[in-house]
Amino acid sequence: MAQADDMFGDDDYPAYTMGRAAEITGASQDFLRRLDEAKLIKPFRSAGGHRRYSRYQLRLAARAREMVDQGTPLEAACRIIILEDQLEEALEQNRKLQGQRPAQAG
Repeated sequence: MAQADDMFGDDDYPAYTMGRAAEITGASQDFLRRLDEAKLIKPFRSAGGHRRYSRYQLRLAARAREMVDQGTPLEAACRIIILEDQLEEALEQNRKLQGQRPAQAG
């Protein structure tokens, strides 16, 4: 069984209620729902059907709120963030692969 410290130290653990997520990100609960509709974040659902958010998802939501506050349409902000996230993941995979390659004979 996982220790509570392990779960809350995990960026992907859904530790935050919608109300707390809204407080942390400075966004409204409606804004968080719209991020779900736009498929930027898919919150975990508790047994009672309540949304739960991870720290990783809160970082994405805060970034989206920043962009929207600066005038970027919500759909465009979500798409930009998704693409940035995919790029970072691809770069990380590339770094791992580069580290696994045997040295080239020259």
